Amino acid sequence: MTSTVPAVGTRTAQSDNLQAVLLDMDGTLVDTEGFWWDAEVEAFAKLGHALDDSWRDVVVGGPMSRSAGFLIEATGADITLPELTVLLNDAFEDRISRALPLMPGAARLLAELSAHEVPTALVSASHRRIIDRVLESLGAHHFALTVAGDEVQRTKPHPDPYLHAAARLGADPARCAVVEDTATGVAAAEAAGCQVVAVPSVAPIAPSPGRTVVSSLEEVDLPFLRALIRL
Repeated sequence: MTSTVPAVGTRTAQSDNLQAVLLDMDGTLVDTEGFWWDAEVEAFAKLGHALDDSWRDVVVGGPMSRSAGFLIEATGADITLPELTVLLNDAFEDRISRALPLMPGAARLLAELSAHEVPTALVSASHRRIIDRVLESLGAHHFALTVAGDEVQRTKPHPDPYLHAAARLGADPARCAVVEDTATGVAAAEAAGCQVVAVPSVAPIAPSPGRTVVSSLEEVDLPFLRALIRL
């Protein structure tokens, strides 16, 4: 598993405007969106069903309950949502135990935020058991807070995870920069009133007011994030 995060720079005073950075996990920091789809294909193959590739855009970035529920309904598979959730988490965890590639620019961005002591949270629709495994590679020390999809009453695309993270960090959501890779995550962050950087991983995301779209995390650094919040 990838686990080395380089140290960078010298600490500088944090901008008064940027109060926190809130980061999605799958497809944003770690290259795992394909892992989830592969896990879903594998699980349904064992149940005797083939998944249509067009469904991938439907389930990407969503909470387990929505994605798994959609696939059960679409295939007519004889399995309950709780049973499928266990199968999918098991299959995904098996994959990340063998390899967990970081997205280009992720290690550098995390190191930069840590070096400048910017309050940073990991906000994911993945369950706690998955986040804790991924943190072994990302480095838990980079995050003041982590929020899992099974720890909030309503996860993405609802704003609750980002509102919860901002509140726990004592930050105004409007002064938080969020980095997301899917339309579901972007919708959650925008509903929370945050400034959003979209780095599309599977499906395109269009620019809009209050949203900046880039092609890679390599385009994102601390000055870039601070500039989003300046009034």
